[in-house]
Amino acid sequence: MFTEKDIQQISNRGSRLPEVEHQIENFKKGFPFMNVLRPATVNDGIIKLDEGRIERYIGIFEHEVNRGIAIEKFVPASGAASRMFQKLFAFRDAAQSQEQAVSLLKEEAHADVKAFFDNLPKFAFYHQLPDELKKADSDGHLPYREILELVLTEKGLNYGFLPKGLLQFHQYGEKSRTPVEEHMVEGALYGKDSGRQVSLHFTVSPEHLSYFEEKTDEAAKKYEHQYGAHYQVGFSEQKPSTDTIAVTPENEPFRQKDGSLLFRPGGHGALLENLNDIDSDIIFIKNIDNVVPDRLKEPTVRYKKALAGVLLYYRQRVFNYLRELEKNSAAVPDKLIAEISDFLTNELCVEAVESQYYTEKEDLIPYLRNKLNRPIRVCGMVKNEGEPGGGPFWARNADKTISLQIVEGSQIDKENEEQTKIVGQSTHFNPVDLVCGVRDSKGEKFDLLKYRDPNTGFISHKSKEGKPLKAQELPGLWNGAMADWITLFVEVPVITFNPVKTVNDLLRKEHQDS
Repeated sequence: MFTEKDIQQISNRGSRLPEVEHQIENFKKGFPFMNVLRPATVNDGIIKLDEGRIERYIGIFEHEVNRGIAIEKFVPASGAASRMFQKLFAFRDAAQSQEQAVSLLKEEAHADVKAFFDNLPKFAFYHQLPDELKKADSDGHLPYREILELVLTEKGLNYGFLPKGLLQFHQYGEKSRTPVEEHMVEGALYGKDSGRQVSLHFTVSPEHLSYFEEKTDEAAKKYEHQYGAHYQVGFSEQKPSTDTIAVTPENEPFRQKDGSLLFRPGGHGALLENLNDIDSDIIFIKNIDNVVPDRLKEPTVRYKKALAGVLLYYRQRVFNYLRELEKNSAAVPDKLIAEISDFLTNELCVEAVESQYYTEKEDLIPYLRNKLNRPIRVCGMVKNEGEPGGGPFWARNADKTISLQIVEGSQIDKENEEQTKIVGQSTHFNPVDLVCGVRDSKGEKFDLLKYRDPNTGFISHKSKEGKPLKAQELPGLWNGAMADWITLFVEVPVITFNPVKTVNDLLRKEHQDS
């Protein structure tokens, strides 16, 4: 299937031939669907915190910070913002003149574009437009095409090229902030270590790296004094070795015009490699576009600290039990084994269904040790209000156990009525609000690559130069890539979830009146 030249190309990318061959097999066999048993709900897989417990967990977190734990905030920020402006691009291409633009804006199909122009002064980037473009003519019409050219292209703001993290999101008087700056402010509010250092890590695209470096350097100088913090900002790019090979509809390697193999980015699951390189005790993970202005930050800060406290509380209990299980099997009291089993089942939500795990003490102790000695993640969950994306479920794993999993829509068999019915009963949604513990009881870092489920990838249909192809995404960062982590779900307020998927999302009240 592969020539010597192909093998050299694979090697030059940092990939391995067996891995690429395995990807080809995935195309041929497909990926199995998840087997969800029921949605995770409050008191059945989702923890609901009252005020007393929130304060308790915040106290645990702040105590550990004072003791010197290392904290880092990890923000996937490599995506371009072009999807935010798809309807504006389409309108610009359809309206070849001012007269056409005026006519098209009367059509229902362009209602979103009309809303954009009607509310133009409410966008934080409005003040960057030249004054002459802000004036309507005698008929009340703005120069629509000229405005779009300046917003979208290199003639002006170049928002069609820039990543979402570098767009002006929120207005503060005469100044404005980008999502990167909002994350830096957030980090100072809940992510300072005992030395007042705020460590942030952004995954970026190579073409945007210099823009991020310039913006974060500028912001650090501004916020270090304001928030009494010292910023340590790092960047990484999605590694070429995590790209996946593309194939033809017949599952043969897709070749470009020059005969070379085509590799495509492996989706956000590829960022597991970047996350694995972070050397901290706990890591906060949050999407780049889920930020709010200062007036709404308090609930986010409060619940971030509480989630970290939940992680540290359960981590300490896990570590204590692991130390007991490391003793000679005969020295571990049966009563303690029963206690640990109960903790694993009822508090860490891992249910063993294979009876052989419990037949002999010498079988049970290794099982318990294996299930406790894993990375831990605490995931915030918001009530489902119709947002697209994954959600929390009880699911059966490859080893026959049942545990909590974040399941994406692509992992569900849409033709299976029972599975779709279960998904329809879901009450909560995954807003990508995670706190991760990545060290074991001895303080050693886990190799996170060992705790993913390789059978949770996804195949999509694309095209290149007019030819159809099949592409493959790696197990998603917060679903398949973390499938074998200890998982806890905690309900968080919906106000902590304010994504910006289209430019008009910035008109929501949560992103206005900064």
